[in-house]
Amino acid sequence: MARRALITGITGQDGSYLAELLLEKGYEVFGMVRRSSTPGTWRIAHLLDRLTLKPADLLDQLSLLRLIDEVRPHEVYNLAAMSFVPASWDQPVLTGEFNSQGVTRMLDAIRHVDPSIRFYQASSSEMFGKVREVPQTELTPFYPRSPYGVSKVFAHYITVNYRESYGLFAVSGMLFNHESPRRGLEFVTRKVSDGAARIKLGLTDTLSIGNLDARRDWGFAGDYVAAMWMMLQQDRPDDYVVATGVSHSVRELVEVAFARAGLDWQKHVRVDPALLRPAEVEHLLGDASKARAQLGWSPGINFRQLVEMMVDADVACLGAARSAEQLPVR
Repeated sequence: MARRALITGITGQDGSYLAELLLEKGYEVFGMVRRSSTPGTWRIAHLLDRLTLKPADLLDQLSLLRLIDEVRPHEVYNLAAMSFVPASWDQPVLTGEFNSQGVTRMLDAIRHVDPSIRFYQASSSEMFGKVREVPQTELTPFYPRSPYGVSKVFAHYITVNYRESYGLFAVSGMLFNHESPRRGLEFVTRKVSDGAARIKLGLTDTLSIGNLDARRDWGFAGDYVAAMWMMLQQDRPDDYVVATGVSHSVRELVEVAFARAGLDWQKHVRVDPALLRPAEVEHLLGDASKARAQLGWSPGINFRQLVEMMVDADVACLGAARSAEQLPVR
């Protein structure tokens, strides 16, 4: 009998890549979606005939209990969250409801319906924030610098708490920044790849950026979802940092992207102080030694390949849209 997996946040970047991976492995895949007048399923449009979407909401405990009871999954991957860091300052309470209490509600639903379900929590490198050491490991103290980061610390520790208090197979993946052509346009990597593509195609002439000196450890989302699955296949639950171990600045991101588009970035990129964060996270760099040793995981796509993949995808997408006269307005 096929194993059943439930993915919250299935319509997001990670959810779509994870759904592909699990379907390839023969899973029966269920996705939790919030009721919406305009469902954003474009990332999983090619998978819709192979998976089952179920309505439920991290803000509604009863809906989660019903969902777990109906699906009876073997594995739950909790990827749903208010995931855009700058927006967490605009909606700090809602961010906490989704990212902190939402995780508690899901864990409690699992505990009540079927404690044998294995649970993956999407933790974040933003928990390290104002970093205490470089690189960051599973033992590095947290110092979050945004409501998003704070909410993820709560979610991380409530997952540990349910594991230790109730014996659940509950793990957290402390994933560092991971990107892809499916990344939302509000994230800096996609903003840069889309901007370079638009300038290349003559659709605009400038791109506004905040802090060019901020450094991140960027990997490919398709590589990182494999680590999620690996964590739930272990003999015992544990938490892991997932990262490339190499950091790059936003300036390097811009340089590679614009070079791929055949452009001189300095002629088109403008620094806009309004885009700076109230409290910046300067240098996130992950040490994934534990994941490499215990899971056998390693990244397959490097930084340059990732950025060039994203630029190529945006050039192709925008070019096709222009040809069809359906270019999205920014």
